[in-house]
Formats: sequence, C-alpha cells, structure tokens
Amino acid sequence: MSQKRGGIMDGRLCDGWVRSLRGQTLCFTGKVLIDGERTIRKHCIELALRLGAGWKPDFSRKITVVVHGDLASQAVTDARREYSQKLVRAAWERDRGYHVCVVDADGFADLVGRFPARCRELRQAESGSDRVLVLPQTGDGILGGPLQRWSVGQHEAGALALNLDQLDRGTKAHEATVTALVEHLARQQIELRGHARHAPRFDAGWSRGDDVFIAEVKSLTGASEDQQIRLGIGQVLDYAHQLQRVRTFGQIRPVLVLEKQPDDPRWRSLAEAGGILLTWAPHFAGC
Repeated sequence: MSQKRGGIMDGRLCDGWVRSLRGQTLCFTGKVLIDGERTIRKHCIELALRLGAGWKPDFSRKITVVVHGDLASQAVTDARREYSQKLVRAAWERDRGYHVCVVDADGFADLVGRFPARCRELRQAESGSDRVLVLPQTGDGILGGPLQRWSVGQHEAGALALNLDQLDRGTKAHEATVTALVEHLARQQIELRGHARHAPRFDAGWSRGDDVFIAEVKSLTGASEDQQIRLGIGQVLDYAHQLQRVRTFGQIRPVLVLEKQPDDPRWRSLAEAGGILLTWAPHFAGC
C-alpha cells in the first residue's frame, strides 16, 4: 500500500509534506518521543492545539494527520516498523482515494518546531495480511522540507554580521546558482531540500536512490576563488563528519557546488581526494 504522490488530503493535493499543524485534525497512535524523550499524550495534544490543530481520540473521516509513535510495548507490532489499527485504517482510506497523512514522532516534533514533516509512505507487511508498515525514507534526520530560498538583499536592520557564509548566501550569484541547481534536479524529478531540524545548516540537499547529497553552494563572482573553494570544502567536510553520527537510511555524499568552473584544475583532484563531488553551473556534472 504505497502512498501516491499527489493524493487527495482533505480536499487538497498532498505533495508529500505536512507543512504546519494549523488547520489539521490529528489522532495519535503509540507513545510519542519528542527528541528522544517520551511525551505523554495529553502534552502532545496541548502542543498541537497551541499551534492551531484539532484532535480526535479515534480515527474518522475528520482526521487529516495520524501521528505514528512507538508501539513496541503493544501486542500489535512488527520488527521493522510498528503499526496499529489506526495505520491500517489510514492505509485503507488511502487505497480508496481519501488521503490521510501519516507522520512519525520525529515528524510531529518537527511540526511542533515549525518545520515541515514528511508524509510517510505505507506498505502492506505481507501478502494476505492487514498489517501496515511505515517505511523509512532516504535522508531521514538529514534532509528537511523543500528548500526555502534566500531573499537577496532583504535583511533586518542590524542583522548583518561578519559571517562569510551568510554574506555569500545573500549574493545574486549565489541565488542564481541555487536556482539553476533547482531547475537541473527538477528535470530529473528530484526535489531540492533544506536541512533537517537538528542537521548542520548545509545550503541544499537531495536524494537519489540510496544516496543522500549534502551541498554547499559557493559563488565566485567578485570574490577570491581560492578562498571561496577552501571555505566550501571545509564546510561540506565538516557537515559530512557531523552527519556520521546520524542514524539514517542512505549513504552521505558531500557536494561543493560552484557558480562556474574554477580557473585552477587542481581543485577537482583535491575534492576527489577528500571524497567530495565538485560540480558547477550550468551543467552540474555528477548531479
């Protein structure tokens, strides 16, 4: 029972994301852990209500989001991903054209933190069984929601600081490179995404198969090419090292994306030696 992208959710198309709790009607199944700490159902409900959601104790056609918690202590479990009768009902409704979103405990925590949450895919556990699995997805814990684009030249008064990465993100060349990368990946049906709530703040990420790409984007116009590339290499290596501690589904691939081909060819061999994919606009070879 796989989720169909573009399924109907409460009269709207589901694009694979729950972007906010506001206006949603939730039901919970299992114990919810928020950032590793068990959170009692009453408190979960209070958090949801505070952010504009409604709540029902049982599944009905009014439910738009099922929060899938830890069911390990209950009799109805599966070794890979636990399930419940509420998930069985959600899968049943999906098969009949009524899309109910399912988020896991991490997704609920993301929504409470005002981050988008992935709408989870469901699958029948085995032939002839009504047991339903909530599937892991490539990049869990690393990739966040669809990339939020930087607005060039718009800063709050007093908000600027001497931060090379922040300043680079504010340049038109940087924004143009990100735009070109979005279009390049979109032609392959790949969505460019931001970082997860607790992941390092890399510029952009995406997945292909079992590979998770984390990218730093560097403009070269009006800047020292060597300085920019050195900075980008250091940042993306640091991100990849931090992410080695994250339990995720997929292999991490660090990427340095440049505005254009660098003048010095040595950077490609240096990047390869460090396990980094070095690529640049407009063709983004290797991406």
